[in-house]
Amino acid sequence: MRSLVLVLGVGVGIFAIVPGYAQDAASGEKIFVQCKACHQIGETAKNAVGPVLNGLFGRKAGMIEGYSYSAANKNSGITWDEATFREYIKDPKAKIPGTKMIFPGLKDPKQIDDIVAYLKQFDPTGKKAGIVPAGRQLAKARSGAVGEIGSAAFRGLPDKSVLQPMAF
Repeated sequence: MRSLVLVLGVGVGIFAIVPGYAQDAASGEKIFVQCKACHQIGETAKNAVGPVLNGLFGRKAGMIEGYSYSAANKNSGITWDEATFREYIKDPKAKIPGTKMIFPGLKDPKQIDDIVAYLKQFDPTGKKAGIVPAGRQLAKARSGAVGEIGSAAFRGLPDKSVLQPMAF
């Protein structure tokens, strides 16, 4: 669970609630190095000792074609979402007894946040979803109506303001 920090601008009277720590995909990529012994991710990823992790969130456990899963994983009934993955990555054998995964788990909540941020970037094809190349702008909604196809929010893309660092 993320802690929230209340920031008070003394003398200015400005209040803001900001996360105590934020998910950091770049840090998650560094943490993923220990996963690379068994797993691949990205456009050229292939099954190895473990299955490809592209498009993990929203996928049913034990469903990557061409990978030989344990019966425990195939029969777990899990559909990967953030909460389930967080529980699993802390102690894989506790979450799915009989899994082939021998990784002891990540215990640090910040590392788990970061690995989640890293994994969430990749769609099922291995492309980094929602990433806008430098120099390109997101399409703006003509009418500003919620749900318009051109709006970044409708497509699940981050609003540019979210990408800007906060200064206090």
